[in-house]
Amino acid sequence: MVHSSRRAALLTPAAVDRRLRGVDESTTSTRAAGMPEACEPSLPSPAPRVLAVVLTWNGREDTLACIDSLLRLDYPRFDVLVVDNASTDGTVPALHERFGSRIEILSNERNLLFAGGMNLGLERAQRQGYDFALILNNDTVLDPGMLRALVACAAADVRIAAVGPKIYYYHSPDRLWFAGGELSLWRGWSRHRGLRQLDRGQYERATDADYLTGCAMLLRTAALADVGLLDTGYGMYAEDADWCFRARARGYRLVFAPAARLWHRVSAASGARSRFKIQWRLRSQWRFLLRHARWYHWLTIPLYTVAEGLRVGMDLLRRRI
Repeated sequence: MVHSSRRAALLTPAAVDRRLRGVDESTTSTRAAGMPEACEPSLPSPAPRVLAVVLTWNGREDTLACIDSLLRLDYPRFDVLVVDNASTDGTVPALHERFGSRIEILSNERNLLFAGGMNLGLERAQRQGYDFALILNNDTVLDPGMLRALVACAAADVRIAAVGPKIYYYHSPDRLWFAGGELSLWRGWSRHRGLRQLDRGQYERATDADYLTGCAMLLRTAALADVGLLDTGYGMYAEDADWCFRARARGYRLVFAPAARLWHRVSAASGARSRFKIQWRLRSQWRFLLRHARWYHWLTIPLYTVAEGLRVGMDLLRRRI
């Protein structure tokens, strides 16, 4: 048997698009055999209800592609809600024209940023009795079996508050962007496990994570009611790490599920190396540390912050980020 990650290494962006349109039938989306021990190989019956919440701010073509892939999921019980943060590029009319009543659109009068916009969808999921909410960036393309694999993993343990998929770069579809999150208050940083590595099957087991990325995360609504919504004080970045930190503090688990796969057009809205992105990341990182770090963590945070700043500066010069 060929590992799913080996299959992914053969994909190009065009092949990803063909597969999601049903052209590539040579592989299966979710592996029944070889499923990591931490996750169930099949869904409970009846399947839990899921509300997929896609947040968009402009990026019309990316959003259309994302919804196309969502509607090809092989999961039996889910609905799609698009929360639009006051797009000006015709995103909303294009969504109405292409998808009609198959999706619901919530249009904001102003840009509420990530946490504010996404919270509207999370509140809807709670209010309407969904079992899970799947939050998604609009610049993502989903494997047809992604949601099934996420829900099957979450069903393995009621203490699992959230599950995240294996995420690849869209334009380098065999290269990893996210294989679980690591977080250290001593060092004052969070980072993606496997970042920029070629997927050679090195992350094929479901594992507990320090945090999961809000790019794509399945949240249990019962845990959401306990932990609370995303902190809008962050605006952009680190609100996902903050929520995950709060969930773990309340005894919940966060799980990386490699059988679930997704491709990400990284930083399509803010730009991969834009000043906008860097400023928001720094601002959110400090908010996170001021909120969660204890006095003894600050004995080492400055040292690691300087080292990390030098590393990021070198990566910027080499155009690696």
